[in-house]
Formats: sequence, structure tokens, C-alpha cells
Amino acid sequence: MADFPFDIVGLDLDGTLLETHRDLGAAVNHALVVGGQEPVPLAGIEGLIGGGAKAMLRRVTDSRGGLPEDEFQVLYKALLAYYADHNSDHTRPYPGVEDTLGAITARGARLALITNKFESFARQILDALGLAQRFDVILGGDTLGKGRSKPAPDPLLEARAMLGGGSFVYVGDSSYDVAAARAAGVPVVVAGYGYCDRPPTELGGDAVIDSFAELVPALERLGER
Repeated sequence: MADFPFDIVGLDLDGTLLETHRDLGAAVNHALVVGGQEPVPLAGIEGLIGGGAKAMLRRVTDSRGGLPEDEFQVLYKALLAYYADHNSDHTRPYPGVEDTLGAITARGARLALITNKFESFARQILDALGLAQRFDVILGGDTLGKGRSKPAPDPLLEARAMLGGGSFVYVGDSSYDVAAARAAGVPVVVAGYGYCDRPPTELGGDAVIDSFAELVPALERLGER
């Protein structure tokens, strides 16, 4: 196990580690109803994910002509309040997550969870699913302050520094994830089964996986390059 090529494996949350669209969609739709708007069909929710809950809501309201900022903030606060109470009603790990996380740590690598979701929400969800203890570091979109979430490289660089440095790889499902990894100068694996905002092969990753269970072999192949 000592020849595993990475000291640290960083992971995105939504669409990479967890299937979260049902709870995110319910929160967005709750906010829209509060604002007197029609909800989004569940089938359209996955295409809205990326960049955090505010970005999701903004995509919907902008597609409908936009809102004055004060009205938007009312909806956003309603979204956050609802999500705080319902963020793990239907959220589940993707198949293979627990076994794969165990396989990575058995190979001596450490795990960092890096998401644009608020850190408190990420911890709450991971606790509810019994996964929080798997991670040595958990960083949310608000952890480092404004302007320092993905696609900025800051959370990836911070996670690596917090864990003492070493070889680092990031795994995510969106252009935000790939851009952050490129800016941080680390390799990136695309979770092609997730909420990709472009076709997975067009996101520019170093590898694409079709299930979370494929991650360890993909990392081992990546290390051979």
C-alpha cells in the first residue's frame, strides 16, 4: 500500500461524494414559492447545481428575468432556513463511497472534503450520514472568507497546508472543481456520474470516472503517468 501515488485526496461533496439534488431542489423550490414563483421541476434541478446554493437560486431567478437584490435576499434566506432543517432528508452517498474511502485511507492517504456548500451544512450532512469522521479536513465555501471558494485554488491549497503538504489530487464534477485544481497546480479527476455542467470529457480533467468505485484504480493509473 505504501506506493499509493497521493498523500492527500481532496473531494467535492455535491455530485461527487453525495447525491444531493433532491434536498437542494426542495430548498430552492421552497424559496421560489415564498417569492410567489413557480417551482422548478425535479428533472431540471441537477443542471442548476454548482457554485453553492446562492448560485443555484440566482440561475433560476435570472432565467425568469431576475429580481431586485433585496427581493432576492429574502428568497435566499428562506432557502437557507429550509435547507438547514432538510439537508439530509433524501441525500445519500453514491454507491461505493464508504468502501472506496476506506480503501484510500488504508493506502495511507488522507482525505479532505472541499465544497462550496457552507461548512456547517457540509458537517451536518456528513454527520447525519456517518461520514464526517472519515475526513481529516472539511472546508466549506464560507470557511476561508469571501472570494476564496472554488473556482479559486485557495481551499485546495489550504487543505494541503493543513495536512502538512505532500502530493495532492482533487476529485470533482464541475468546471468549478477543474478550474480550482488547475489554479492550484494539482491533478483532477472528473466524477462523470455527477452534476457536470459540461460533458465530463470536456471539463478538462486528467481522468474521468463513471462511478465512485472506480476512483482508486483511476488514482493509481494517474500516479503512473
